[in-house]
Amino acid sequence: MMMMKWSEMNPQQWREFVNQEVCVTTHDQQRFEGFVFTVDPVSASVVLVSFQGTDRALVRVILGHAIREVQVLRSGSDETDRRMKSLFISDTAPALSPDELRSRRESLRVWLEKNRVPVTEDGQDLCVANVLTISAPYRPGDCSCANEIILARVQSLMENNPYTNGCTEPSLS
Repeated sequence: MMMMKWSEMNPQQWREFVNQEVCVTTHDQQRFEGFVFTVDPVSASVVLVSFQGTDRALVRVILGHAIREVQVLRSGSDETDRRMKSLFISDTAPALSPDELRSRRESLRVWLEKNRVPVTEDGQDLCVANVLTISAPYRPGDCSCANEIILARVQSLMENNPYTNGCTEPSLS
């Protein structure tokens, strides 16, 4: 188990806590346990999710200034990650075949390179300048980055992609 002072960490370190089960201790000695859904890179606030049965979850926001330390209890699983995302992100996108996902990824990679954005592939994800990750199905909402300025600029660029129209379904006109 690892204990770290929250105030001494940077956004890259905070990102490592995502999908981990933690115990957050505040300056007034309150303790909160749950899985980290996200950490706000500006305020250092943590969004904790505690599952209560199969269909309920308790969501808490612990303000960054109140956090004294965070202790990792155990690593989350892909199932935990999926359950947390289903709480906040609607799954309205149609299921895509592996070929369709590969085509979207390639189209987006080409578009980013055409706009002089440094992009590499990391498994199924695209990685922009080693700070932003784009996951399947490669829409603007599928980006994650601790730097809000980079995030906004890449999402805007994705929305202006003439080949995929922001990685949404093509219109039939």
